[in-house]
Amino acid sequence: MNMMQEVAKKKINLLFVLGLALMWGFGVQLEATAQDSHAGHDHSAHADDKHGDVEGEEHKEEGHAEDDHDDHGEEHVEKDDHSGHDHGEHGGEEEEGGLRLTPEQLKRFGIFVQPASAGSLRNEVSLPGEIVFNEDQVVHIVPRVAGIARKIHKSVGDRVAAGEILAVIESRELADAKSEYLAASARGGLAEKNYAREKSLHEKQVSSEQDYLEAEQALAEARIELRSSEQKLHALGLSEEAVEALDAEHDEAITRYEIRSPISGVVTKKHISLGESLGADAGIFTVVDTSSVWVNLTVYTKNLGAVRLGQEVTLRVDHSGVQAHGEISMVTPFVEESTRSATARVVLDNSDGRWMPGTFVTGFGSTTEENLPVVVARDAVQNIEGRNVVFVEHEGSFEMTTVSLGRMDRVNVELTAGLEPGMRYVSTGSYQLKATVITSDLGSHAGHGH
Repeated sequence: MNMMQEVAKKKINLLFVLGLALMWGFGVQLEATAQDSHAGHDHSAHADDKHGDVEGEEHKEEGHAEDDHDDHGEEHVEKDDHSGHDHGEHGGEEEEGGLRLTPEQLKRFGIFVQPASAGSLRNEVSLPGEIVFNEDQVVHIVPRVAGIARKIHKSVGDRVAAGEILAVIESRELADAKSEYLAASARGGLAEKNYAREKSLHEKQVSSEQDYLEAEQALAEARIELRSSEQKLHALGLSEEAVEALDAEHDEAITRYEIRSPISGVVTKKHISLGESLGADAGIFTVVDTSSVWVNLTVYTKNLGAVRLGQEVTLRVDHSGVQAHGEISMVTPFVEESTRSATARVVLDNSDGRWMPGTFVTGFGSTTEENLPVVVARDAVQNIEGRNVVFVEHEGSFEMTTVSLGRMDRVNVELTAGLEPGMRYVSTGSYQLKATVITSDLGSHAGHGH
C-alpha cells in the first residue's frame, strides 16, 4: 500500500515539472515575438510623421488670416438668409410674428373678435348669504286629536300633493266627536218631523199655540247642536265630504283619523312611528312648498348705506358658481345685537328645483357705474411670460399686444394702454390662443410687444 502511494506521488511531481517547463517555453516565445516586432518597426516613419505635422502647423499659421476672412463671409451670408427668411414656410401659422388660423380652427377654438370700445365698471358691495326655505310656505302638521299611529304613508324627502294622506291614527277623542255629531244629526231630523207635525196641527187649530212654539224651539236647538258638532269635526280636520259620509261609515271607521297634507310640497321632517301614542299638539310632519326660496343676505353696518329695497343683486352659489339675478324685497329695519348686522331678503323662483336650501351664496349689489374709454372682458386678457396681453387681429393673423390694466370689477377690466378704441381684439377664446403660443415655438415672438 505504501509502494502505490509513493508511485502516485512521483507521477504528480513529474506532471508538475512538465507544466512549469511548458509555461517557461511559451513565455520565451512571446518575448521573442515582441522583440522582433519592435525591431521591425520603421522609426523613419515617426520622423516623417513628425515632419509632416510641423509642416501642417506652418501651413495652418500661414492661412489663418485667409480662413478668418472666409469665416466672416460665411457669417454675413447667414444673416442675410435670416433677414430674407420666408415666414410662409410654417404653413401659415406664423406670419410677421402673428398666428394665422384656419376657419375650422377659429370655430373649434370659439374665437370671437370685436372692436374695442368704451364701457362701464360697477362698484359693487359683496354680501354673504344663505338659501333657506320660504317660511311663508312651511306647514307644521299636528294630529289635532290624541291617538295611536296605525299607518304611516310618507317619510322625509317624499313629495306630496295637497290633500294626500300622510298617516292614519286611531283616536277615541275623534270617535266621541263623530258620535256626538251623529246623535245631533238624528235629533235634528226628529225635531224637523215634530215641528212639521205641530205646524200642520196648529194651522188646523187642533193643537195649541204653546205646543207649536215648543216644537219650533226644539228644532232651533237641534240645528244649533248639529251645527256645533259639525264645526268641531271640521276643526279636527274633517272635510265637508268626510262629515257628510259619516252616516255611511262602518263602526270601525269611527275611530279612524286620516292626517292629510294641506299643501303640495316635500316632507322635510317626520316625528311619528307605528304604534306611537300621539298628543293632540305633537308635531309629526313638516311639509314645505319649495317652488320658491328665500335668500337671506347679511348686511353689516358698514354696508347699510349701499343696500336698499328694490335693489337688483347678482347671486352666486359658492360651491358651484351658478348665478341668478333677483331683487331685494325686504331689509330688516333693525340690526341684530349678536351679529351687528341686518338681513336683506331676495325671493327666488325655484320651480325647477335648482336652488337648494342650506347652501351658501354671495350677493353682489351694484352701487355706482363709471364709463371708461376702453373696457374689455377680464377673460380677454392673458398673462404670458409675465406680461398682460390681448390678441389683436391684424391682416388675418392674431398678434399679442401688451396692455396696461386699470380698474376692474368681477366681469370687466379697464385698459389704460396698449389697445385703442376700434382695434379688433379677441374677446372670446383668447385662452386657446395662449395655449397655442405656449405649446409652439413662437413664444414671445408671436407678438410685437407694444
